[in-house]
Amino acid sequence: MPDGEAARNRGQRTRVSTKGQVILPKAVRDRHGWTAGTVLEITDGPSGVTLSEPAHVFPPTRPEDVFGMLKPFYDGPPRTVEEMNTAVEAEVLRRHARGRY
Repeated sequence: MPDGEAARNRGQRTRVSTKGQVILPKAVRDRHGWTAGTVLEITDGPSGVTLSEPAHVFPPTRPEDVFGMLKPFYDGPPRTVEEMNTAVEAEVLRRHARGRY
């Protein structure tokens, strides 16, 4: 850890509440851009606990980015939710009968 960063992180304290909550100092939240609702990953290691933002598995997408992606696989009429639920149920039953579930 660079000397400036170590100095910046020294002297800040917080307390664990009766509910197990910890308040992060505003300067830390601001420096990392953590606002209310930010999801943090907790790592408990031999040297202490660290917080970090979890890596996103998939980048955020918009409907227009993915609309029509299945066109090469299915070119029939749109299916209803009921038809899709029936198909999923039939596949689960088929796999169950084969001992898969």
